[in-house]
Amino acid sequence: MHVFSLYVIMLDVAPSSPNQTLDSTSQRVGGGKRKSIWVAPAPGSKMPPLETFRLTKEMVQERVKDNVIITTFGNYAFMDFILTWVKRLTDLGVENLLVGAMDIELLEALYRMGVPVFDMGSHMSEIDVGWGSATFHKIGREKVILIDSMLPFGFELLMCDSDMVWLKVTSFLMFFFYCFQKCLLKYDILLEQNPLPYLARYPEADILTSTDQVTPTVTDERLDNWQEVGGAYNIGMFHWRPTDSAKKLAKEWKEMLLADDNVWDQAGFNDLLHKQLGPPVDDESGLVYAYDGTLKLGLLPASIFCSGHTYFIQAMYQQLRLKPYAVHTTFQIGSEGKRHRLREAMVFYDPPEYYDSPGGFLTFKPSIPKSLLLDGEHNLQTHFSLVNYQMKQIRTALAIASILNRTLVMPPVWCRLDKLWFPHSGIIAGSMTRQPFICPLDHVFEVHTMLNALPVEEYGPGINIREYSFFDNPSMPAQVKDSWLDVQLCQEGSEKCQSNITNTTRSLKFPKHNNEETLTTLLSPLKDVKVIQFSSMQDAFLGFSDKASNVFLLFYIFFDLVYWYGVRFGAEGLSESSLSIPRDEARSVYITPFPDPISSFAICGIYWASEEKFRKRVKRYVGIWCCVGGHDPGHIYYDMYWDEKPDWKPLPPQTPEDDHPY
Repeated sequence: MHVFSLYVIMLDVAPSSPNQTLDSTSQRVGGGKRKSIWVAPAPGSKMPPLETFRLTKEMVQERVKDNVIITTFGNYAFMDFILTWVKRLTDLGVENLLVGAMDIELLEALYRMGVPVFDMGSHMSEIDVGWGSATFHKIGREKVILIDSMLPFGFELLMCDSDMVWLKVTSFLMFFFYCFQKCLLKYDILLEQNPLPYLARYPEADILTSTDQVTPTVTDERLDNWQEVGGAYNIGMFHWRPTDSAKKLAKEWKEMLLADDNVWDQAGFNDLLHKQLGPPVDDESGLVYAYDGTLKLGLLPASIFCSGHTYFIQAMYQQLRLKPYAVHTTFQIGSEGKRHRLREAMVFYDPPEYYDSPGGFLTFKPSIPKSLLLDGEHNLQTHFSLVNYQMKQIRTALAIASILNRTLVMPPVWCRLDKLWFPHSGIIAGSMTRQPFICPLDHVFEVHTMLNALPVEEYGPGINIREYSFFDNPSMPAQVKDSWLDVQLCQEGSEKCQSNITNTTRSLKFPKHNNEETLTTLLSPLKDVKVIQFSSMQDAFLGFSDKASNVFLLFYIFFDLVYWYGVRFGAEGLSESSLSIPRDEARSVYITPFPDPISSFAICGIYWASEEKFRKRVKRYVGIWCCVGGHDPGHIYYDMYWDEKPDWKPLPPQTPEDDHPY
């Protein structure tokens, strides 16, 4: 099934009123009243000509509300980000939006889903181009060209990157009253969630931009103090008014980028605005004169127009008791990591099958001693001790998930230290980062490696994962949560340590120290159970074959080799008549006989091969911590098998030869 058809199912595309129909004219493509979003053209209808999707003032006019248009753009590789962006806005009752398609695949997919789309004429590759690549920088130039093209239309423009999402915040009290006074409070709730009224508070501003500021300059919803902001002005989320100053800036910015391929779009934007910064426009608004001395600039507060750091790491809005409007997944490089962070925050939209994996799910209750989490100062040693303790449990869970062919729901990972790309003392000075904190999975693990396919022949079967908030997501279907088995680990031999297992079992006691065969034997009959939750992963798994079995297999192979080749090649003293018991009877004393020694090696090798492939796979799952000052390189590799190295310490590579993972 084509990927966009899955999202049609996910987003429940249907007429939003009885008077609307799903025909080819429901989606506005030139002319007529603004149509509701998600109203798709009739299945099988012909795609309109490409020129129909050319960006014009008339096209924008049909989507505008209160003279404002909200826009993002991207290619087919980011369609899930774009659909999330659109869905979050429409959930807030905001439909004055347009999406720019940089390739034909995205253009057609969005059109057929009822999303208002225009052709950017880029016809770029539909793959993920990667942050910092030449194509990535080309996309940045497309943004500036787009701004310069749209401002002369005379509409206010809220330009967004596709990797940011709008946030829906409804307090319990408001929801309670809404249930009883729906008509009275509905507008107030939407008003609180909608970012546009906030931007309208500053009608004198030519530009309102987000920033990379990581320390608070205000503690309420006022604009950030421009005199205290040291972070870059971030162009992933900014609002332009069609004033002469703004149009002049857009034109100069475009000309700067087109004249020099080495200029980064955001750096150019910052350079132009800092040509003059100050004085303030007045004593109250927080606006400042910038650029040419006439442009009025406002800096959106980083606490509620959040960066990836103020939202995912600091949770600044929570600490200041504020309600955030948006989060941009900055301070994170890589699409998979961005997706996973948004999924952890439960603000990313996935198709229904994401929540109902065919093989079912495996989860567990992590255990962390209070001393590792809270005692002592926060330094490298205590950070790695805390992370390593959790990593060992996760390693065990990955092994069991691999054996049972289940998707592992990762636990929350606690960190004592932040991860950045420059030397630091643990957290950013002046930030509101609390220690310890639940860190994004990509702080410790290479999420893109975990999610992308590795060759099965070399690394064994893949292991799917889900985010720690998975079962709390409102999209989780009841039939999954209702099909749940709790596994309580117990000491083998103790009373009632192993219950009878059936498909109706809701809980059971399960012996510790299992190997692959035991797990498969005891839990394979429960394939219809959607979720298996272990009470702990400590001592849950010894390995793909226990040491006793290995020794036994080696002894058997030795016996079989001696006997087989002695008889076959007539070695003196090894004929069957020279043995005190017949060969078949001798073999039956040990284990079920293999047909020949080669089979013996093959069976034994399966255990060892499984273990080695698994080890090779999960060693690549862990990343680095960064960075130690005064040392080059300053990063430190996490080690999935740190516990097998008695002298392991959290140290950066001491020589160039040491600078590699695994």
